[in-house]
Amino acid sequence: MAGRTARLVLLAGAAALASGSQGDREPVYRDCVHRCEERNCSGGALRHFRSRQPIYMSLAGWTCQDDCKYECMWVTVGLYLKEGHKVPQFHGKWPFSRFLFFQEPASAMASFLNGLASLVMLCRYHTSVPASSPMYPTCVAFAWVSLNAWFWSTVFHTKDTDLTEKMDYFCASTVILHSIYLCCVRTVGLQHPAVASAFRALLLLLLTAHVSYLSLVRFDYGYNLAANVAIGLVNVVWWLAWCLWNRRRLPHVRKCLVVVLLLQGLSLLELLDFPPFFWVLDAHAIWHISTIPVHALFFSFLEDDSLYLLKESEAKFKLD
Repeated sequence: MAGRTARLVLLAGAAALASGSQGDREPVYRDCVHRCEERNCSGGALRHFRSRQPIYMSLAGWTCQDDCKYECMWVTVGLYLKEGHKVPQFHGKWPFSRFLFFQEPASAMASFLNGLASLVMLCRYHTSVPASSPMYPTCVAFAWVSLNAWFWSTVFHTKDTDLTEKMDYFCASTVILHSIYLCCVRTVGLQHPAVASAFRALLLLLLTAHVSYLSLVRFDYGYNLAANVAIGLVNVVWWLAWCLWNRRRLPHVRKCLVVVLLLQGLSLLELLDFPPFFWVLDAHAIWHISTIPVHALFFSFLEDDSLYLLKESEAKFKLD
């Protein structure tokens, strides 16, 4: 929900700097990378590199050029620390110690655990909520959209490429839009299905236009940031207003209210931008870890709410 917006904001800020952070602007870094690539990334030296590269590294897409950038990054960091300077960023990111093929091990693992939590809660929802519940198809679709987003988040933090970056952005945007649709169905759509259908078509049109512009015209980080902040605010305000309006009548709504408030509070972690502890754990990874129980709580709310709506619809059917 709201937490995805905070993540997009920070990702956009990092990406905007990716073309020139302090570390990768350093002549010592650039010269190191140039010499490393000349020495190791062509001819016999490249064949030798590929022969000794672990299979899991090549399957994950790590190239000789990537290895040169990684090694030269640590050479530059070592010089900065030796001379008493602060740790610089490289291509919009802090330096992370690679584990196996994971570029950002803590964030990748936390993304995977968020996805696992979503999968577990989806299975629980399937088991506990009959398909006849009015919100069942919308909630199940939201769970699959969330799972897809966490999959691409895991892939992106494993290996940052143009493709994985775009998929991470686009899937995160899709989650926010689907959360808005979920709120629309819950607040308006159950009474007015035609309104929900029209709104769904509008959201799909917006998503298609957004992805098409960023993919086919140009990837404008400033526009992407503004667009996601806008839909994120709509998402938060709508859910929050509904929760406050119904908190006394529907006790389980308090779970949703806690989720909205927690995600807003936890998003402040993203503002604490600092070099990673032990070169692994940064503010973004801590934020990812902290959202795992929050997602479980939101799915618990969806389960309770779906069962309440089912009971309410059955009661109305009996009266009729």
